[in-house]
Amino acid sequence: MEGPLEPIETASADELRAHQLVHLKAVVARVYAHVRHYREAFDNSGMHPNDLKSLADLAKFPFTYKDDLRRHYPFGMFAVPMDDIVRIHASSGTTGKPTVVGYTQADLDIWAHVMARSIRAAGGARGDVFHCANTYGMFTGGLGMHYGAERLGCATVPMSGGNTERQVQLITDFKPALIAATPSYMLVIADEFERQGLDGRKSSLRAGLFGGEPWSEGTRAEIEQRLDMHALDCYGLSEIMGPGVAMECIETKDGPTIWEDHFYPEIVDPETGRVLPDGEEGELVFTTLTKEGMPLIRYRTRDLTCLLPGTARVMRRIGRIKGRSDDMLIVRGVNLFPSQVEAALMRDQRFAPHYLLELHRRNRLDDLDIEVEIRPELAGGLDAALRAELEAKGAHSVKAYVGVSARVRVVEPNTIERSQGKAKRVRDLRPKD
Repeated sequence: MEGPLEPIETASADELRAHQLVHLKAVVARVYAHVRHYREAFDNSGMHPNDLKSLADLAKFPFTYKDDLRRHYPFGMFAVPMDDIVRIHASSGTTGKPTVVGYTQADLDIWAHVMARSIRAAGGARGDVFHCANTYGMFTGGLGMHYGAERLGCATVPMSGGNTERQVQLITDFKPALIAATPSYMLVIADEFERQGLDGRKSSLRAGLFGGEPWSEGTRAEIEQRLDMHALDCYGLSEIMGPGVAMECIETKDGPTIWEDHFYPEIVDPETGRVLPDGEEGELVFTTLTKEGMPLIRYRTRDLTCLLPGTARVMRRIGRIKGRSDDMLIVRGVNLFPSQVEAALMRDQRFAPHYLLELHRRNRLDDLDIEVEIRPELAGGLDAALRAELEAKGAHSVKAYVGVSARVRVVEPNTIERSQGKAKRVRDLRPKD
């Protein structure tokens, strides 16, 4: 991966489209033959793999939704036997059931390859030290970055998230050239440099690969100013692969380049599903071109953005994510829905189904506060000990069920404002820099 670009990165647009069509025909035929969901969905829509004769024909095929993955939990969307699955990742879903993704060895090889390509696009090279401060485990961020860095030939430091004082110590001692983290956590690391009396601008870091949460140009500017490094946007999602679906190139820093030889993008109208031309804002949709274990056709990401022409590569770019077409929240890199929190709280029958989520940014990191009402039969009967017990139990349940820490505050019935229409469950008080 070190050195000159791969041939596909310098291919003409016509060569790239021809490559995509070959793989698109193959993956559509494969899911029809091996995944019951797709066979039924294609049949119900009146489409057959033989109907796909051009890239434009993909728009005639049905979408795949996150609910489809939940309905077929855990392994019903896999296109290969379990004997061929060598890795399973999962992310949480609205009902508490995780969204499960399976990988074959070939999938892991491709993932490592596109992540190595991404790190190289960020200015990385063989022999660099790569500090990975992304979380390891079921979350794809840590391991995805890790194997990509090793594939490129970097000396990889699997630090994971947290323990910020030690993060700074190892950055100071090991002198990494690159780092991977969420952008908000990178600012926490910058704060720790200052707390220790160190000048972050004098560290060895040249570039960072940041993703896992929305971030702004203001955040990019602050990271770059405080640490004298390039702050680059790395886009990915577990259902499609993990990090490495798209990567901002260091020479242009104008939005992530989609690795279109592996992931075919569309932008659709969130309401009608109509495919929109490049440059128009809508919902980002991906079809995997080369995945074996769990290929997805026209997966609705819910991310609102646009497709832009290629600059550093012939492949198209993603504009900055404007928001989401559903109610998903991202807190410290964890995807969650209000209904997830409700399901966690309702495990205790003393809580009423009236709650409000408040998002704050404290000390550079997102914090979640939850206000929840008690049942009417408990009204006026809460002493300090019982209130503390309920709040502690609610916080524990949210952490265990959703995967994010939260402060829970128990309130009396009818405290939370009611709505005549759709209930307002979220108050986002984070700065909109």
